[in-house]
Amino acid sequence: MAEYAKTQRKIRTGIPLQQTGARMSEEKLLAVPHDRRAFMGYFSGMGLGSTLFPGVLWGQVATGQEITTETIACAEEIAGLDFTAEERDMMVDDLKQQRERIAALREIPIPNSVAPAFHFSPLLPGMEIVAEPERPMVRARTPVMATPGSVEDLAFLPVTALSELVRRREVTSLELTKMYLSRLRKYDPVLHAVVTLTEERALPQAREADAEIAAGRYRGPLHGIPWGAKDLLAVAGYPTTWGATPYKDQTFDEDAEVVKRLDAAGAVLIAKLSLGALASGDVWFGGKTRNPWNTEQGSSGSSAGPGSATAAGLVGFSIGSETLGSISSPSTRNGVTGLRPTYGRVPRTGAMTLSWTMDKLGPMCRSVEDCALVFDAIRGVDGLDLSVRNAPFSWDATLKPGRVRIAFFEDAFERETDFATLDVLRSLGATLVPVGIPEFDYGAMRLILGAESAAAFDELTRSGRDELLVRQDENAWPNGFRASRFIPAVEYVNANRARTLAMQKWAELMADVEVIVTPTSGSSQLVATNFTGHPAVILPNGFREEDGIETPVSITFLGNLYGEDKVLSVAHAYQGATDFHLRYPEIQLP
Repeated sequence: MAEYAKTQRKIRTGIPLQQTGARMSEEKLLAVPHDRRAFMGYFSGMGLGSTLFPGVLWGQVATGQEITTETIACAEEIAGLDFTAEERDMMVDDLKQQRERIAALREIPIPNSVAPAFHFSPLLPGMEIVAEPERPMVRARTPVMATPGSVEDLAFLPVTALSELVRRREVTSLELTKMYLSRLRKYDPVLHAVVTLTEERALPQAREADAEIAAGRYRGPLHGIPWGAKDLLAVAGYPTTWGATPYKDQTFDEDAEVVKRLDAAGAVLIAKLSLGALASGDVWFGGKTRNPWNTEQGSSGSSAGPGSATAAGLVGFSIGSETLGSISSPSTRNGVTGLRPTYGRVPRTGAMTLSWTMDKLGPMCRSVEDCALVFDAIRGVDGLDLSVRNAPFSWDATLKPGRVRIAFFEDAFERETDFATLDVLRSLGATLVPVGIPEFDYGAMRLILGAESAAAFDELTRSGRDELLVRQDENAWPNGFRASRFIPAVEYVNANRARTLAMQKWAELMADVEVIVTPTSGSSQLVATNFTGHPAVILPNGFREEDGIETPVSITFLGNLYGEDKVLSVAHAYQGATDFHLRYPEIQLP
């Protein structure tokens, strides 16, 4: 039966039987008994009639059957559809042409990096990016620190503090780089956050940064700061594994655009950090990445390595990505501060694609202002990722919450720590307006992610190499990619039309507010805003006890489209009135 199931899966994906490597003959396969009535009832009850029709039809054709009115009738019966004889007769030639086009399409090599010839924009018709002139950044005042007794004492400092020490030459980039590399080697056997160390690249970068700073050529607050990249960003000369066994030896000749921009800012790349395989969860071919607060617990995902390494003081900052929670969730679990920018703010050129209309890159740091500094270095068009738009970013660390229109999702606040958040904001002068999350069936739009991810990894599924992924359960990508092949094109288009309706509801909500504060979990905001494209800042907001161990919880600040400056400023003011981001884990070594 295992061989039968394997063969059936490959037939469903349209691979001719002779290419499956199956030992079961076609005659035996077709002789396997089916309870067709139960089959029809099950899928019809799920409303999958129109979805199943193309899969059943092409599955029949893949076994060698010709397209005739009889094969159409069989497929429609199983799928719960009902065509007339005349309608079937008219369909035959069209379906034969479709078969030829599908076969021709599959002969065209399409790398994961090739985007469809259409682009999603979070802007509705008539909306424009605010055309205010961009103002210079207004930084917070960084307290003058005493010269550290040991460079390892600096491991948990935010970029704002590290950069001042480097600028004043009280510590060198090379010293920081060696310190973080040492910590990566020391703690990674427990945390499993590192895919590849980039020491051969990092040490020359650090020496160059020190020479430039000594010569008076200071590039800015990221100059000389060691960082880690989620391993879906291409780095020339190193594997870019996407966390998945089929790609663990994959290399690219050119750096991702974000890597190039951080190089230009003088930052020092020291490690490629783990992600759950193909950007899902925290399990990759090297194991499960761990939460440094509780190493019995996974670090969540898919930006598992960036969350764990940043929280553990193994890098100065990191770059993660989010499609549907992959910055938000590990920032929460590991107690770091994450920025998920507006969709189309940061170029994804050179990054793995999961969903062309949803993927976003963003910083994961130890403070809100760190996120602002990193975001400023990586934002803006590159001419290759056509979803990206230029928009002003006027970071002002001194902006008072009382000058910003702030709302909160009233029904989402349940815990005492959540209500305490509102009290802190009011003490900072904020006027908070209660609002509700727009009512909508956001889950229906998940068809978009299903269809796009299955297309992005079409070759992986049809080749059968998806069996190499570590996770093979119901909620893992192999099953999801296969199931998504049954999503009709019509329903994918209609899901995007529904997305427009959701965007309209959120545009109405955000018309009178600039920032919304909400608990990170427990509401539909995470799914909704990943489809509408709104930015979010996630920051640590207390702790809860699990199995006798305190682990972090978070709060989220949502912003208007391209309104990162306002939402970061409010989050920064709140973070400055609390101390949750100043606490760090004590990692237990075996």
